[in-house]
Amino acid sequence: MKKTIILLLALAPLALFAQKKDIQKTTFEVNGVCGMCKARIEKTAFSIKGVKTASWDIPSHQFTLLFDANKVSLESVHEAIAKAGHDTPLATAPDEVYENLPLCCLYDRKKKEE
Repeated sequence: MKKTIILLLALAPLALFAQKKDIQKTTFEVNGVCGMCKARIEKTAFSIKGVKTASWDIPSHQFTLLFDANKVSLESVHEAIAKAGHDTPLATAPDEVYENLPLCCLYDRKKKEE
C-alpha cells in the first residue's frame, strides 16, 4: 500500500507536464491538376508529425487539414507541400521541383512579381 502511494506521488508531477493537444482545422488553396497531384499533396501532409487528416479536392484545389498546432505549424505544412512541387498561398514551389513534376501535374503558375 505504501509503495503504491509513493509510486503515485512520484508519477503525479509527470501528468502536469503532459502537453494538451491543440487540434485546429483549416482550408487553403493548393495548386495542382490531377490524381497524381492529390496523392503527392496528401502523402506529403501525412508525413508531417502532428497532421491528423489531409484531403485535397481536385476541382476546387481546396486542401483541408486537421493538425495539432503543438506539434506542427501551419507555415511548415505550406512549406512541405511547396517543396513537393505545389504552390500554396504561403509558399512557392522551387522552380526545379515544379519542372520535374510529371507533365500531367504541371499547373498554370502565377507569375512572380519582380
